[in-house]
Amino acid sequence: MRDGFSDRAPAAALLPWYDRHARALPWRTGPEALAAGERPDPYRVWLSEIMLQQTTVAAVKDYFRRFTDRWPTVTALAGAEDAAVMAEWAGLGYYARARNLLKCARAVAADHGGVFPDTEDGLRALPGIGPYTAAAVAAIAFDRPAAVMDGNVERVLARVFAVQTPLPAAKPELRALAERLTPATRPGCYAQAVMDLGATVCTPKSPACGICPLMGMCRARALGIAAELPRKAPKKAKPTRQGIAYLVRRTDGAVLLETRPDSGLLGGMLGWPGTVWAEDAPQEAAPIDAAWHDPGLEVRHTFTHFHLRLALRLATVPPDATPERGEFHPRATFRPASLPTVMRKAWDIASGAWPED
Repeated sequence: MRDGFSDRAPAAALLPWYDRHARALPWRTGPEALAAGERPDPYRVWLSEIMLQQTTVAAVKDYFRRFTDRWPTVTALAGAEDAAVMAEWAGLGYYARARNLLKCARAVAADHGGVFPDTEDGLRALPGIGPYTAAAVAAIAFDRPAAVMDGNVERVLARVFAVQTPLPAAKPELRALAERLTPATRPGCYAQAVMDLGATVCTPKSPACGICPLMGMCRARALGIAAELPRKAPKKAKPTRQGIAYLVRRTDGAVLLETRPDSGLLGGMLGWPGTVWAEDAPQEAAPIDAAWHDPGLEVRHTFTHFHLRLALRLATVPPDATPERGEFHPRATFRPASLPTVMRKAWDIASGAWPED
């Protein structure tokens, strides 16, 4: 018992609410299906949780459907070509997730017979699975009483218990609360209920406290500060980096692309050859001998830790031109949608600005 109610009270209030209001999501086995005996597919749970890291549900749905249509099992994904997976992931961002996705799928296929471990410890031993994903898969796929912590859960708990310590300093306290409140019965449904509550009712702005199943036990609501929580420590200003992207096309339509190194930002993705991205002005580093055109255009893009201003250089070369870096890809097979967002932006901006246009 704490703060005037039993530790079992949140689950007792949330589970019936979830049974009535659970979001229908393509990776979710809903309450009715669970009651009928259907069990969640650990592969679909894992895949969705990797995709949802720092990405919205709305952005993930189509990617999830495409992935599961093309690779319906973890074994199928394990056998996929790296380039195919990276191309399907293009535009979803945080590309290290895609590389780790393949590593994890191959470890499950090779070391576990295509079957995911059913405990947090077993899941955490897999490549690319951290504490949050291990807890989410253990709870949702295997109904283990694991405390699942994402931004929605942090917000709900910060408000219910009026935790006014700013994030990220408040994380240990919030995790302790989550572990204490996670029930032994239906922990997977409880985890999804808290996340759904944060996504649909206990929202960052203008929380709908009047319809919240936890309103009677919410200290922040009683204090009139629900919308102010969780507090967050001020963020440092993001630096701005600069670079140059070289867009080359041959007179037969082929375009020059290079695969970025596996490590680092956009690792393993196709992109335009370019310079290092740094805060200092970039030095020209053209990938092929050509008559370069500066159209006075740039791409602006924001990553997690910095803003990027990417100047464009354009050139058209004959079919026998030989690049120092990268390879030419026939126009018939080149798919701009397979490029990461910043590279696709460069293509879109440059398309009407080639020297002979």
